[in-house]
Amino acid sequence: MLDKLRSGAKSWLAKLLMILLVLSFAVWGISGSVLNGSSSNVAEVGGQNISLIDFDNAYRRRLDALGRQLGRPLSTTEGAALGIPGQVLGQLIAEAALNEAADNMNIGLSDEELRNVIQRDPSFQGPGGGFDRSRLAQLLAANQVSEDEFVDQRRELAKRQQLAEALAGAMPAPVAMVEALNLHGQEARTVRYLDLAGELAGEIADPDDAALAAWFDEHRSEFKAPEYRSIKVLEVTPEAISRPEAVSAEAVRDAYDRAGNRFGEPERRRILQISFPSAEEANAAAAAMAGGKSFEDVLAERSLAEKDVDLGTLTRADLLDPTIAESAFSLAEGETSGVVDGRFSPVILKVTAVSPAHTRAFEEVEGELRAELALRDAEREVLDLHDEVEDARAGGATLEEVASRFDLSVKPIGPFDRNGAGTDGKPVTLPETRDLLSEVFESDIGVENDPLQLGRRGFIWFDVSEVTPERDRELSEVRDQVLARWREEERAMKLAEISAKAKQDLDGGKTLDAIASELGLEVKTSEAFTRGQAPGDLTTEAVSAAFSGPAGTSADVAGKDGHRLLVVVDTISTPAFFAEAAETTQLRDRLSQGLQDSIIGQYVGDIEDKAGVSVNQAAVSQVIGLGSGG
Repeated sequence: MLDKLRSGAKSWLAKLLMILLVLSFAVWGISGSVLNGSSSNVAEVGGQNISLIDFDNAYRRRLDALGRQLGRPLSTTEGAALGIPGQVLGQLIAEAALNEAADNMNIGLSDEELRNVIQRDPSFQGPGGGFDRSRLAQLLAANQVSEDEFVDQRRELAKRQQLAEALAGAMPAPVAMVEALNLHGQEARTVRYLDLAGELAGEIADPDDAALAAWFDEHRSEFKAPEYRSIKVLEVTPEAISRPEAVSAEAVRDAYDRAGNRFGEPERRRILQISFPSAEEANAAAAAMAGGKSFEDVLAERSLAEKDVDLGTLTRADLLDPTIAESAFSLAEGETSGVVDGRFSPVILKVTAVSPAHTRAFEEVEGELRAELALRDAEREVLDLHDEVEDARAGGATLEEVASRFDLSVKPIGPFDRNGAGTDGKPVTLPETRDLLSEVFESDIGVENDPLQLGRRGFIWFDVSEVTPERDRELSEVRDQVLARWREEERAMKLAEISAKAKQDLDGGKTLDAIASELGLEVKTSEAFTRGQAPGDLTTEAVSAAFSGPAGTSADVAGKDGHRLLVVVDTISTPAFFAEAAETTQLRDRLSQGLQDSIIGQYVGDIEDKAGVSVNQAAVSQVIGLGSGG
């Protein structure tokens, strides 16, 4: 079919799965019946069918895209936990609804126009411009889509685009709406405020035992001991299976002989360099030194100390100017050069120390080389050992039996909770592998678990060895924490009373300065802020209160770290509105797109209601890996 049309399309994945405009639905409300039969369709919208294969492909493409963002693959069941199947199915149902409407209206596209649309698509342009059919073929092959499927999907997309464009394609946001939202987003305010800290509440006396026990009973669930688990771990990494002692002396000597200059140390010199602004001054200094003055005398005449001209101890390669390098490495230790015409200025050099080049002896590096060779051999063995361990596990061998068979060791770890903390609340040292904690708490005693990747080339196997269920703690176990929480709550209540009284005084006519003086506090003034910002001591609650009324509006709100804030709106800055400004243009475009999306969304919902939507829940569960009962 593509031979007739001569094909093409940009970002084909996005265009196959989206309706050009971004509809404003995440999970569509699905009306109609819910089927549980053996139909090969996942859903039906009027006369449009969404096949199980189409849903499966779309779902996996969405998972692949999310996996690339997260840096790891997502399983179908993980995607289900995130609600992705509903989003994908909602989008496919919306597309099917628009296809139904387009078919009912006899909207179509000629082969010639479809060919032109595809050929103009930037994704299929060759390096020199113009349609490149091989580029299209590569993308289709990479995504396992046939040419006929692509053309059919691209035709349906074009029909939906026509319908969407006719409905809302030229709907700009009203100027009044743009101006109002510009004002909402750009208006800036400052506040004067008092920051009331917990110290204002004074000393909090300890409660008696009965009061503390009663408070603990009300908050017992907050002090539960979490579930703890202990595991046994078998690590297979190059470092773990490396055997330096097994590397022969001949192999180490051979590696040393082939190392070339790797263990060589180049000659190094400590170099002093006086730079001169002109050749005349450099020549005069050189003549003075030829007449008996020392390098140090010239330094003193120019008010320089040795540290001012010390380049350090360098190799020839460290010196970027080849002329200076050549001169410095031709001098004897303690010798001074004549005038050297440097790249940036004339200089005079002195070499104060020379460390000759030398090669580290075999005996110095033998241990280092032996460890490297053993690690290199181990890297090649890891994958083979992985397969052998898996075979042994499949045969029923325990981790201890596997470790004994392959001269490895099993390490006990734990107990620890879901956050990796031990019973003392401190982090437990766990192998640095992705998802270990979640995998441990999804497993159980006696369950054989899949290996996890460890680093770039290693693997880890684990067994859950002990499970300690969560439980209610007794007051005696957590008395210190309970007492601290009680004091904190009491302090917060007293501070809230003080803050509320200050707000009452403010509303009664007292000035913020007078209240600050009574409380021994300083009146602070914030920097200008807009909605969505919370500078300095301010919280989002304080910012919200600041935008709740005109200048003079006051509020008593929560501050940071248990503080309270008494805020008074001080100044209001209204932004100018420039219709053609870049920010305004971007805002107008976003609002226009939102209005268009809203109209299309309402239209699609109406089509669904009238045409009827049915979903085969069993087919959906099959795709996302929950089984027919999911």
